[in-house]
Amino acid sequence: MKDRINPHAAPTARLIRRVARSTAVLAILLSSALAGAQTVGSQKANKSEIQRGRYLVMIGGCNDCHTPGYAAKNGEVDEKLWLTGDALGWSGPWGTTYPVNLRLFMADMSQQQWVKHARAMTPRPPMPWFNVRAMTDADLKAIYTYTRSLGRGGDPAPAYVPPGTKPGGPVVQFPG
Repeated sequence: MKDRINPHAAPTARLIRRVARSTAVLAILLSSALAGAQTVGSQKANKSEIQRGRYLVMIGGCNDCHTPGYAAKNGEVDEKLWLTGDALGWSGPWGTTYPVNLRLFMADMSQQQWVKHARAMTPRPPMPWFNVRAMTDADLKAIYTYTRSLGRGGDPAPAYVPPGTKPGGPVVQFPG
């Protein structure tokens, strides 16, 4: 009805719709391009952080306990097994502890939660938690990023065995 009153209304409305659609398409294309550029930049930063995390895991000795057979095989363990925990127990006056599967442990944790946990944890021996607390936030974030880059893997470590209870598998026995 309005089109009959104003013969220019229909072409004007079509033009407005066409401009609106073109603007929407342009906005989508630009946002996709910007997101792609940010992804490439973040991938480079992420790759650098992953490499740093890998380095820290190696020099920090995390694999010595948290990777099955790592120390016994002089570090010659496939990286796909890194940080999957171990069934070799560590036994002493505190009972018997097992190195946790860090890949499963961190899988459902945010980076912020990991840093907060690392700052507050006081696990049983022989975990050198005091060394973890001495790390910078950047170090802890890099370790988190590297560990998460490995994906889930392995099984949960055996449960803690209290003092006076015989563990079910092999252990390293501490004096005391």
